[in-house]
Amino acid sequence: MLHVNDLSFAIEGRPLFDQATAAISDGWKVGFVGRNGSGKSTLLKLILGESHAVDDEISIRKGARIGSVAQEAPASDKSLIATVLEQDRERASLIAESETASDPHRIAEIQTRLADIEAHSAEARAASILAGLGLSAENQRRACAEFSGGWRMRVALAGVLFSAPDLLLLDEPTNYLDLEGAVWLETYLKRYPHTALIISHDRDLLNNAVTHIMALENGKLSVHPGNYDSYERKRAEARAQAASFAARQEARRRHMQSFVDRFRAKASKAKQAQSRIKALEKMQAVAVPISERTTPFRFPNPKPMAPPIVRVVDAALGYEEDKPVLRGVNLRLDQDDRIAILGPNGEGKSTLVKSIAGRIGALGGNIYKHKKLKIAYFAQHQIDELKPGNSAHDHVREILPDATEAETRSACAGLGFGPDKADTAVEKLSGGEKARLLLGLITYHGAHLLILDEPTNHLDIQSREALSEALNDFAGAVLLITHDAHLAASIADRLWLVNNGKAERYEGDLDDYRALVIAANKTAPAGEKSAGPNERERARKSAAEHRASISPLKKAAEAAETKVDTLNATLTRLDAALAEPGLYENDVKRATKLQKERAALIDAIAAAEEDWLAALDAYEAAKAD
Repeated sequence: MLHVNDLSFAIEGRPLFDQATAAISDGWKVGFVGRNGSGKSTLLKLILGESHAVDDEISIRKGARIGSVAQEAPASDKSLIATVLEQDRERASLIAESETASDPHRIAEIQTRLADIEAHSAEARAASILAGLGLSAENQRRACAEFSGGWRMRVALAGVLFSAPDLLLLDEPTNYLDLEGAVWLETYLKRYPHTALIISHDRDLLNNAVTHIMALENGKLSVHPGNYDSYERKRAEARAQAASFAARQEARRRHMQSFVDRFRAKASKAKQAQSRIKALEKMQAVAVPISERTTPFRFPNPKPMAPPIVRVVDAALGYEEDKPVLRGVNLRLDQDDRIAILGPNGEGKSTLVKSIAGRIGALGGNIYKHKKLKIAYFAQHQIDELKPGNSAHDHVREILPDATEAETRSACAGLGFGPDKADTAVEKLSGGEKARLLLGLITYHGAHLLILDEPTNHLDIQSREALSEALNDFAGAVLLITHDAHLAASIADRLWLVNNGKAERYEGDLDDYRALVIAANKTAPAGEKSAGPNERERARKSAAEHRASISPLKKAAEAAETKVDTLNATLTRLDAALAEPGLYENDVKRATKLQKERAALIDAIAAAEEDWLAALDAYEAAKAD
């Protein structure tokens, strides 16, 4: 489907691709990973023809339709459902022609083609996609102009999914989704009948929805079968193996060089010295990949407080006196709490945390807080409050007005802005750098409670891991709203659910909630609200039964993966044996035997990987049913 052939490309003199090569076959769902700024979005633009690539460096199957989400849906008077239906250009064209066609033969051709492309079910399919992305049947009939940019991004995503291109290109598709929408998208992409290339830092999507990982590192592309966890594990093993082999090779090089230095001038040893000189010249250096350093997050730890630090008692929360978003809220927070807040967008998650943060007052009931409580509140829209023309240094100076220049610079470095970035204007920083700066500023003077509303939208996988580590080290309380289920699972020990006008503790775990969402997506009509308590319990039991039924397939996939790992470990040992100094000079027979074993092992690994992928496909297909 897609071939990248020796692609070299630079922007403003900065090389992004250096003879990069990769191939993606029909039907693959490929997660595209790499550090922020490495060139992933640029490659998508090159594929789309929006940036110039010379010669035949990028080739796509002839006649293939390519689809991507370039921008949010326009703020027009057209309804959401009409906007999505328009994305099937052929259907729209045929319907328009059918209204004016007079030739009986042409009319028959149009109707036949409409039947072939299942035009009769188009509206139902479009409605189902919109519903999966969180837009109810009622909202689907409203005009696009009535919705914010974030919601119109969902409409644009729905449009490209509905058009079902042969090559689907998505750039961070979960950034504008809630957890429910992200789970729905995972399921949809798993079943997508064509090829997809997805830039994402959402670890759950990369583990649950893709068949391959394409990595961009040091200007090179590499494609790996399996999900992100599998890729990361093999990458770590390859790095360790390369480092180990390089160390052994260096030891062998030193040994040979020592022999040359000692005996080069001796006639009796000159021949052996010359042979070792030639061997040294032929010995190719092993390139050990350089791990890129991720700047850690640091949150100052607060002094202990007597629990609870927050109590919400029979509260009505919202923005208008007679129209509360949430009613009868009774919750408490202790300083050691790590709480992830679940629930579809628009149900009141942000209303709840704004009320706790004091950004809006309670409409009824009470919110009690410890009198010395310090709260740090982060939301994506606050990034826009940073002053575009000011640097990180300027912003730090505002919160430390009495600090010396050296102290201010030191504080900047502590936030991750060293000499190369401290004086860069905010408008020139990446989204991840802006988020890092804002997090550092709001937590600099310490906080007992961190409230984080979608903190990961602009962070790459490594930065998300760094954020998770910092939050786990933090001695205060954390309230987290995120579509990143991996982050939520790594830090949260309690869950709150906000839905249907209520905010309450959720007694299950994230796996239970994911199963509940998937079951609800399968059974609820398009656009219908979330299921009630009885339906949720039935869905939970159904999900548990389904997990039990596919357990043998899961075990088979795990066993196949273990076999691949075992064979790779054997290969590592063989390579170590083949790298022993003096092996080829002292024991040619053993060296030949090891080389034959290695060749056979390479074939066995290839076959085992095929078996593993087949087992994994069977498990994923059963899991999606």
